[in-house]
Parts: sequence; structure tokens; C-alpha cells
Amino acid sequence: MDELVVRHAGVEDRGLVTDLLLRSWGSTVVVAHGVRYDAADLPALVARRVDRVAGLLTYAIGIDGLEVVTLDAVERHAGVGTALLDAAAEMASGKGLARVWLITTNDNVDALRFYQRRGMRIVGINPGSIDEARILKPSIPVIGDYGIEIHDEIILERRLPSR
Repeated sequence: MDELVVRHAGVEDRGLVTDLLLRSWGSTVVVAHGVRYDAADLPALVARRVDRVAGLLTYAIGIDGLEVVTLDAVERHAGVGTALLDAAAEMASGKGLARVWLITTNDNVDALRFYQRRGMRIVGINPGSIDEARILKPSIPVIGDYGIEIHDEIILERRLPSR
């Protein structure tokens, strides 16, 4: 398998980023913790193989750390998600941030397993927040993975060593 390279997305990647978000999320709009993001306008990390895109991570930096807004591994079970998450953590640490954090939904049990195996811990649950998010993004489905109704946000974080 070709070497995986993770790099910051540039202006030349805008079409690629938008296309990948549309394929993965059905929209570039993401709603988390009551905030409506256009993920195509966020800074991003792109994972590439020699001739193809392997994954994408979009993020926002705030006073409480680096928030992973979207994470998509086009190649699943090939280390792409891990490489993107590690690159985000390294970047956040280099900026002196205390944590990398994200929100997922209560139905996303595969993501919960993935993130916890990579050192992230559940630090909060926002009951009913997805029901409220549907006001900002009505296309959020009611039924998600494994036939589970989607209602709640789960907050995960990885604390970073202080520099």
C-alpha cells in the first residue's frame, strides 16, 4: 500500500474538501453543540496516498482546544483516521492547546469505539441536543446506525501534555 501523507488542506483542495464532505455528510453543514458550521470553510487536514485522497479532518480552534468537526476515512481500517487524529493532536499540542475534542451522536457506536481506543474519553453527554440541532439542520435523520434513534451528543476529549 502507498505511503500515507497527512498535510494541511490548501486553497487548491477546496473542491476536494467540498466533494468529500458532500459524499460523507450529504452537506457541508454540520451542527454540533448548538453551533452551525460550514465544514468546507474550516481549516482541514487531508490524508493522501500517491494517487488518491484517503481521508479528511476539519477542525475549529477555540479557547478550550482543537475541536474535530468532521473526520472521514475514505479508506476504512487502514490507519487513516488514526493518522488524521494524531496529526490534529500534534498540531494542537504545538499551539499549546490543552485538548483535542469532538462531538458524536449516541447512535455512532463504531466511532465511540474508534475514539476511545485512541485515548479519547467521554467527558459529557448533551441529552436531547440532536433533537434541537434538527431546527438548524432538518436533514439530520431520526434513525441512525444500527437502527438507534438519534437524540444525544456525546463529548469526547484527549488531554494533551502541557509544553
